[in-house]
Amino acid sequence: MLKGTYYHTLDEKGRLIMPSRFRELFSPWFVLTRGLEGCLFAYTFRQWDVVVGQLPHEPFASAQARAFTRVFLAGAVDCQLDRQGRVLIPNYLMDHAGLSREKECAVVGQQDRLEIWDRQRWREYEEQAMGNYESLAESMGRNKVKAAGDAG
Repeated sequence: MLKGTYYHTLDEKGRLIMPSRFRELFSPWFVLTRGLEGCLFAYTFRQWDVVVGQLPHEPFASAQARAFTRVFLAGAVDCQLDRQGRVLIPNYLMDHAGLSREKECAVVGQQDRLEIWDRQRWREYEEQAMGNYESLAESMGRNKVKAAGDAG
């Protein structure tokens, strides 16, 4: 399980050091794509196959499903760590996440993926979420109970 928050600075070429804790799992290749709430998602190839398998494949799916799938897959790129454990983030993905060269990023473990955030954007998101931490937890509990009731 991927967890924890790590801070690294993008270099002048747009390369990010992968936290050492994750290098073996994401080495040598992994997938980087547009995430939600203004971050990037990084998946191992194995997990990427699982995620893609859950996307709607039918051309007659809802317009929203088609739009999300198109943008999500069109933004995906295979990335490779170099010998120093760095990944070059393409400019269009840097733009999506508000990342800047020679500025800090947050690499955040999220169970099955890593999220890459501009550090300030992450700080603001985390502060907002922490302000609602208890109600978010309660909501998750209600959803779990509802899902269990729907299954039975």
